[in-house]
Amino acid sequence: MKRYEDLSPSLRCIMTPGPVEVDPRVLRAMSYPVLGQFDPEFTDMMNETMEMLRQLFATTNQWAYPIDGTSRSGIEAVMVSLIAPGDRVLIPIFGRFGHLLHEIAERCGAEVHTIETRWGSVFAPEEVTAAIRSFKPDVVAIVHGETSTGRVQPLAEIGRACREQDALLIVDAVATIGGVPVETDAWMLDAVVGGTQKCLSIPSGMAPVTYNSRAEAKLLKRKQVERGLRSGAGAASELPVIRSNYFDLGMLQDYWSPGRLNHHTEMTSMLYALREGLRLVLEEGLEARHARHRLHERALTAGLAAMGLELYGDAESKLTVVACVLIPPGIDGESVRSMLLHHFGIEIASSFGPLQGRIWRIGTMGFSCRENNVLRLLGALEAVLMRHGYAVPAGEAVQAALDVYETEGR
Repeated sequence: MKRYEDLSPSLRCIMTPGPVEVDPRVLRAMSYPVLGQFDPEFTDMMNETMEMLRQLFATTNQWAYPIDGTSRSGIEAVMVSLIAPGDRVLIPIFGRFGHLLHEIAERCGAEVHTIETRWGSVFAPEEVTAAIRSFKPDVVAIVHGETSTGRVQPLAEIGRACREQDALLIVDAVATIGGVPVETDAWMLDAVVGGTQKCLSIPSGMAPVTYNSRAEAKLLKRKQVERGLRSGAGAASELPVIRSNYFDLGMLQDYWSPGRLNHHTEMTSMLYALREGLRLVLEEGLEARHARHRLHERALTAGLAAMGLELYGDAESKLTVVACVLIPPGIDGESVRSMLLHHFGIEIASSFGPLQGRIWRIGTMGFSCRENNVLRLLGALEAVLMRHGYAVPAGEAVQAALDVYETEGR
């Protein structure tokens, strides 16, 4: 009979755009005893988590709670709940995850119109607002931080245009929440999806969402109570019912409401993790946290430049928490990544689609976003590139980063 060894994953320095290293205090929280999902202690935690999520999303929305599942589950829950068959949906695409929104919208039965700009750039807000006024969508879905290209899309003018046209605006903020400002109310965002495994430094497995009364009004028109929970015949919905049971926000909000109408068994230990991760974010303070991510971005990019490496994409739209680095000619990018992992215990990411083999993606997110991680990566990358025959000014990358920390990190 085969014998299985004790589980003992290697310690890694994870510098990818997600997942990232988990704060030890979050891991500790996940080890606590399991409570029943209707235990008053647990429902108090649910309420506290909603309070903290409102602060994270910068909103006064009533509804701010996690979807049980990875970040994509949150995106799908919001889209399948707010996009009815036949709805007109506009999706501006500037990377891989815009295409994902397109695919999900089509699966919702929507009439989808897309606009695209080249990878490595974002849209001028007036390009999107013009498309909104021309196409007159019921829903606009857009990515805020596109990790496939390392770009961030300005949203304030787009939110205002959606409100003027009475279109709902769905935003994928998976890569930005907790590391880059996300102003749900100020930017007039109707529904926002976050992720745990990036800037929040929590394991993948929950997707925080928030949505406002405009979005809820549409949910209520599609509302249906699960058959086994109905006390009567159940009222017919005005619009086609939401096609997913698990991702039905109308039913999920009943579970997160004081009524606690059962939907599914809550992910107890993951909620502990989310609550502790959110507590740590708010303890640090959102402004201080955003400033920390900017500081380590400057140190990293200074070190990369001193090494003679070039960044991919338009500088003015760079996403703070992801650096996309052009792989030098003649260098085997996957060999470099492999050597970083196996000799130094450091993981960086490759890329997708048209950028596969052209760039490395380095994340500085959440708990991974630390001075010792940045310095360790720069020193290791320099050594690995030298082993691959790339001429690197020895020692200058780490010194350039140290200059940033000494002059700006005080």
